[in-house]
Amino acid sequence: MSIKVEKINYEQVSQILSSEESHFLDLKSIDIKPAKLTRSLSAFANASGGEVYIGIDETKIDGKNQRTWRGFTDQEDANAHLQVFEELFPLGHDYNYTFLSCDGCIGLVLQVDINKTRQIVKASDNVPYLRRGAQNLPQDIEEKLARLRLDKGIDSFETATVNTDIEMITNSLPILNFMLRVIPSAEPEQWLKKQQLIINGKPTVAGVLLFSEEPQALLPKRCGVKVYRYKTTDEEGRRENLADDPITLEGCLYDQIIVAVKKTKEIVEEIPKLDSGKLKHIKYPDEVLHEIITNAVLHRDYSILKDVQIRIFDNRVEVESPGNLPGHITIDNILKEQFARNGTIVRLINKFPEAPNKDVGEGLNTAFEAMTRLRLKVPIIEERENSVIIYIRHEQLASVESTIMEYLNNHDTINNRTARDIASVSSESTIKAAFNRLRLQGLIEIVPGTKTATSAWRKVQ
Repeated sequence: MSIKVEKINYEQVSQILSSEESHFLDLKSIDIKPAKLTRSLSAFANASGGEVYIGIDETKIDGKNQRTWRGFTDQEDANAHLQVFEELFPLGHDYNYTFLSCDGCIGLVLQVDINKTRQIVKASDNVPYLRRGAQNLPQDIEEKLARLRLDKGIDSFETATVNTDIEMITNSLPILNFMLRVIPSAEPEQWLKKQQLIINGKPTVAGVLLFSEEPQALLPKRCGVKVYRYKTTDEEGRRENLADDPITLEGCLYDQIIVAVKKTKEIVEEIPKLDSGKLKHIKYPDEVLHEIITNAVLHRDYSILKDVQIRIFDNRVEVESPGNLPGHITIDNILKEQFARNGTIVRLINKFPEAPNKDVGEGLNTAFEAMTRLRLKVPIIEERENSVIIYIRHEQLASVESTIMEYLNNHDTINNRTARDIASVSSESTIKAAFNRLRLQGLIEIVPGTKTATSAWRKVQ
């Protein structure tokens, strides 16, 4: 098996040697047994992905850990590792192997890039591992495996049954209103059974969440929305900063989403903000709060005993949804890829009148595009150990001109395409106008020799 060899410089080598092992990085010696290394590959694949460098020695000198580069003599010298890896983790979309070399450094270091996988990946000892911090933790008991299946989206808590009478969803106001408006010719019980919302004479979690009048009474502490208003810009909200008692929103998911969006919008628009010497009220594009809150409610992990939390600060809104990103979804691909942890809920709530997820799979994209369109800073997504948080900031982007000049502080030239990318502007004419304003101020000039159609600009020399 021929693998690409990439030549790097000594600065890059130093960066690798000084890196701290973490949730996303592991450094190993070539002397480690290949079978043991498969635990790292399994652990990263089952978590958020990561990198393993094989060919880094670590010794303790004067009480301090020192790392040195000692790679394989040649590619054939790594065959024992590669054969084990290839059997368990074949080259493809999920794994990529590269040899790194550097003049003056000993041998080839094998870099393995591992993506988060859709499926559970086992190491050579037939045990799946999970990366937590700098550790590879075995998932070797049923409870841990069940949790991993839920995190991966292989299993979904929405299909579990709830120990209550089916009348809680066959004779409720939400199901009666739904049937009258959407499927007036059908009977609730028969339709619910057909949709697998009643199994073995019991309602499922999805059925309770969608059609029970009070799901929180049947699934306590795991299906409400809590709204907090903190009068501070601190990183963490504290009790003394709370404007009022937290607001708890309950009811079926359809009602929860509507009320949560309305309440959040009301609170946000009461926050004063100083703009050009005047106090103004904060306002987001309507679709931003709607799409982000809808996403948090529909795609959360309902097996976790925690409500969705909306925290409103003086300078931002935080929406925290319980559960990790499911399947192969990561922060890097979340706007491009789709994976529904709660497929039944997502599908059926889309049948409601004025469905909250009208454009299935486009929610976060819509929110991000709306913020960019108004030149507001796009939301930030953060994945924690058991939840995902989206931060929506009350901040304008810098002006196009400021963004261009800041770029030229660190680069020699800039063209229209680059300026559009860094300033989050789609219009070529907007960038041209900004270039001309900067030219008239004597700040930039066209790079000599570049043509009008592909002109590049630089700071005035």
